[in-house]
Amino acid sequence: MAITTAAVARSVARPLRPGEATGLLVYRNYLAYRRAWYIFVSGFLEPVFYLFSIGVGVGQLVTGFEFNGQEIPYAEFVAPGMLAASAMNGSLLDSTFNFFFKLKYNKLFDQLLATPLTTMDIARGELSWSLLRGGIYSTAFLLVMVAMGLVSSWWAVLVVPAALLIGLAFGGACMALTTWMRTWQDFEWVNLAIIPMFLFSATFFPVEAYPTWIRWIVEVTPLYRGVVLCRELTTGALSWESAVSVVYLVVMGLVGLAVVRRRLDTLLLT
Repeated sequence: MAITTAAVARSVARPLRPGEATGLLVYRNYLAYRRAWYIFVSGFLEPVFYLFSIGVGVGQLVTGFEFNGQEIPYAEFVAPGMLAASAMNGSLLDSTFNFFFKLKYNKLFDQLLATPLTTMDIARGELSWSLLRGGIYSTAFLLVMVAMGLVSSWWAVLVVPAALLIGLAFGGACMALTTWMRTWQDFEWVNLAIIPMFLFSATFFPVEAYPTWIRWIVEVTPLYRGVVLCRELTTGALSWESAVSVVYLVVMGLVGLAVVRRRLDTLLLT
């Protein structure tokens, strides 16, 4: 924190540019986490374990599914879903629990506002850090998929940007919701939303398995949009749904970011 404050103080004569402010906050988070690398490792391993236990284990019993007109093995079907979930989890941790601690207990944001930083700078910097974490998870998971032969298209090079869009959507929305949290117990609502989303967003089986009315509900959830985008890129079976997913995730993230800025104005400046 002292390094960040000193860097900002050197620029007190002029407002910080958005890129400078974001860089300072990302660097501050890096300094806070550099001795806690094992936290990053634990967050990455969870979807890998799911991939091996369900994608590979259950895959020995399931021949595979048809996806956008082509038959793919079960492990190749599940892996992109795990990658999307990995991006979600990486962004979720920093945009909920850690964000809440900084806002309510550590009072970090109050200290930052004593510098030339604005509430939008804080929102943008915290979101950028959560994106970085989700991007690291997703890149590592993609390498695991390539090593296991679960990628069948060169479109997969766009999976990491797609994962960043998933992180943008969940990071922005979850930070916005966190500003209304009052106690740690309120985060039970986060688990109540995330766990069913993880289980039923066509992660482990096609969405066509649901009755029509349930399918409509699933298809408007953000994780489903991320799963579809990643699965189409890794298999090369692209459709209009990828474009829908990109627009959906970008809009969700930007709206969340705007709400975070307004909420921080209300909580910290009034």
